[in-house]
Amino acid sequence: MSALPNTNPQELNRIQRWWLACRPKTLPAAVSPVLVGWGIAFSMGRFRWGPALAAMLCAVLIQIGTNLVNDVVDFEKGTDNANRLGPMRVTQARLLAPRKVRMGAGGAFGAAILAGSYLVWVGGWLVALIGLASIAAGLLYTVGPFPLSHIGLAGLVTLIFFGFVAVGGTVYVVAGEIPPVAWLSGLGVGALITNILVVNNIRDIESDRAAGRRNFITLLGRDGGELQYWFLLTAAYLVPVAMAWRGWASAWVMLAVLSITRATGIYLELREAPIGRGLNRILAKTAGLALLYSFLLAVGLALGRWFMP
Repeated sequence: MSALPNTNPQELNRIQRWWLACRPKTLPAAVSPVLVGWGIAFSMGRFRWGPALAAMLCAVLIQIGTNLVNDVVDFEKGTDNANRLGPMRVTQARLLAPRKVRMGAGGAFGAAILAGSYLVWVGGWLVALIGLASIAAGLLYTVGPFPLSHIGLAGLVTLIFFGFVAVGGTVYVVAGEIPPVAWLSGLGVGALITNILVVNNIRDIESDRAAGRRNFITLLGRDGGELQYWFLLTAAYLVPVAMAWRGWASAWVMLAVLSITRATGIYLELREAPIGRGLNRILAKTAGLALLYSFLLAVGLALGRWFMP
């Protein structure tokens, strides 16, 4: 089990079961773009702690709500079963009843709306649209007659919402405007977060094909997935170079490139790993890479306000 590897699942207490349900190893995907948005707002000299913390809370709550919906819906559709290669899911493992997981998802989304109401008060109707669209994207990933995960749109939606929307939205509520550097930063962060989904799809290629899911990897095979992973890595690491070259940020943003050795190691590990549960480790490393890259990029953006190398 990913969150509590040395514990018998049936011996977990209520808090541990809910912690597992939240999928903590996926939360870097929510935190990373907000950190970059913080860095951009700070570089503009317009950082405000209230909206900054509320944006982070909303992002994490929406991610948790999405995870819980995915957990119960995939179980009810039969996608999650005893043959699953991914980390344990609480509904499928009978650790939490489906009704409770649905209530938890509703609570997470409700809390996100409550925190988001403050952001709407700060930023206006545009923020409300961003928040509602983000929640809708989380629900539509697995819910409905044409879930995004089944029709090949999950990767694109991940890039848009975890990249451009999350970074741009954070900057907007914290600083009051969206500078060009936010869009380029969103591409970098979104590309690395999309790679989490790429690893997930490589691991589940056979079960996805059997379930009729269509995505880049079920169509083109594992080699296509590895190429997609490499392409997104390349895009992410060209971003700080382009930002410095265009003069949209100082050369300090090149700090993000320091993580490229780790990125290369993960990519090589992905190429060598057989299909199976071992890819869960690479999935977690990819999430950690997105967080490291985002932290370094945010620090570089912030440093540019004081030091111009």
